[in-house]
Amino acid sequence: MTSQKAVSATDQPHTSTKNYWIYFLISMVIFFLMLIFLNQWFWVAMPFMLTFLVMALGYM
Repeated sequence: MTSQKAVSATDQPHTSTKNYWIYFLISMVIFFLMLIFLNQWFWVAMPFMLTFLVMALGYM
C-alpha cells in the first residue's frame, strides 16, 4: 500500500515550541544535577534533554 501524496513536515500544522523549550530547560537542569550528584546515572536524563532540544528547534 502506497500513498498518492507523501506527508512532509511542511504539511503538518504549526505548533508552538514554547513548551518544548521549557521542557528542555527543566531536563537540562535535571541533567546537570544528576551529573554533579549522581554522575554514574547522568545518561538517564540525557535522552530527554536531547529529545526536547530537537523538538524545540523544530527538527522533529
